[in-house]
Amino acid sequence: MELSRSEQKRRIKQLEKLVVELAALSPGILKKLPVSQEVRELILEVSNLKGGARKRQIKYITKLLRSEPAEPLYDFLAKRKGNELLQTKQFHEVEYLRDRLIEEAISARRKARENHQDLEESWESSVVKDITEELPSVDNKGLSRLGFLFAMTRSKKHSREIFRMLQAAREQEEMNRKIQAGKGTS
Repeated sequence: MELSRSEQKRRIKQLEKLVVELAALSPGILKKLPVSQEVRELILEVSNLKGGARKRQIKYITKLLRSEPAEPLYDFLAKRKGNELLQTKQFHEVEYLRDRLIEEAISARRKARENHQDLEESWESSVVKDITEELPSVDNKGLSRLGFLFAMTRSKKHSREIFRMLQAAREQEEMNRKIQAGKGTS
């Protein structure tokens, strides 16, 4: 799935927030951080810095972390400080998926009208296929239908329903991931 530049910037900002939260942890806790030794040492250095130097260091660490999966860090922080940061990240991801689906449905309806046709309720959506790959438990026909209904009516009710459906699928995937992780440790 290709991300827009603004979505990439939002995700980088989220990663920066994660680094700031990690830098606020005590050195004893940071020693257990699931990252490379280099990144761990850089995060430890942040606590001693002030002003612009601190900001530069945080941006540098963020740059290093972009190439690594951030989920273990969010999980680590959630165990230590609660899961507010992780929930915010997941909320924004679900919003992003919903917005992509709505934009595609509106665009499909516009193209259909230009060709003097009506958009079918069972229209083909590449975004729904992408979402299904990411969240296999989602009801792809229901998503397509809700995208169609939104494009036809522009009712916020349908937008909220798409969000709820995606949120439920995200929670189901998270639960499945935790179950699988639990089986691996048994």
